[in-house]
Amino acid sequence: MSILVLGGAGYIGSHTVYELINIGKSVVIVDNLSTGHTKSIHPSAKFYEGDIRDRKFLDNVFANEDVEGIMHFAASSVISESMANPIKYYDNNVCATKVLLESMLANNIDKIVFSSSASVYGDRNHVPLLESDESKPKNVLGETKLVAENMFKWADKAHSIKYVSMRYFNACGAHIFGNIGEDHRPETHLIPLIMQVANGKREFVSIYGDDYNTPDGTCIRDYIHVTDLAKAHILALDYLIGGGQSDVFNFGNGIGFSVMDVIKYARIITGHPIPTKIEPRRVGDPARLIASSAKAKEILKWEPKSSQLDTIIQTAWKWHSSYPNGY
Repeated sequence: MSILVLGGAGYIGSHTVYELINIGKSVVIVDNLSTGHTKSIHPSAKFYEGDIRDRKFLDNVFANEDVEGIMHFAASSVISESMANPIKYYDNNVCATKVLLESMLANNIDKIVFSSSASVYGDRNHVPLLESDESKPKNVLGETKLVAENMFKWADKAHSIKYVSMRYFNACGAHIFGNIGEDHRPETHLIPLIMQVANGKREFVSIYGDDYNTPDGTCIRDYIHVTDLAKAHILALDYLIGGGQSDVFNFGNGIGFSVMDVIKYARIITGHPIPTKIEPRRVGDPARLIASSAKAKEILKWEPKSSQLDTIIQTAWKWHSSYPNGY
């Protein structure tokens, strides 16, 4: 039997495929390559190019493959774009999930791990965030992820489709061997932007606000290595296959690092001065955003192994310095 990875040519999806194959799993990838990269696809995985909004295409994949469970990464995921183009996000993140659920029901597939987001919480003024905290998104990305989560919840009640929603924080870093990494077009994430400066692709990295109520005035975030996150998805699917009930989990390292912390580590590791430019605060950016992953550690027995900040930046730099123009 195979694990179907939707969005398996994307950043987190491709790293999860590598981890699945590393433990001997048979993997089938579906990706429309709108943001994914063919060069990130593991050579041992079977690949279907197509869109999960296409019911006929999905039904064909299920007819041809013996699917044990699904990992669903296929989505649009840039907050600023979601606010500028909300209809695109409802189409890609909500309508696509509706079609997927219809096809799952028709093909008797009843286990799925869903790539959600910490953005479902909105602006919370306390840390760490718990799964029991109110979900009140402040952007379209978070809203569409929450709608999808609720679709899974009601599909479970009505049709016994079992799911795990993965609410994770700042995914970062790259595969330890340096063969796959993070390449978004355009790039919006802090660490890849810093790597672009170190590679001479941009002059400076912007810091959005240096007057927050934090030790150095810059925002504090929870950074989780992409490989730790990939392994979390595998544990979540194993939990469902083993008879676990549907649930929601946070995934972070539980330790906050400021923007300046990240830049300081990057200066040491890359040997580049990494010039910065202070910009105005972005609307809606909380001073601190840190996860409690106690529930995932207790129930899924998950422990992050590679999410020390130096390891994150070392692996990111290994990939970005080898692929300065991305894939």
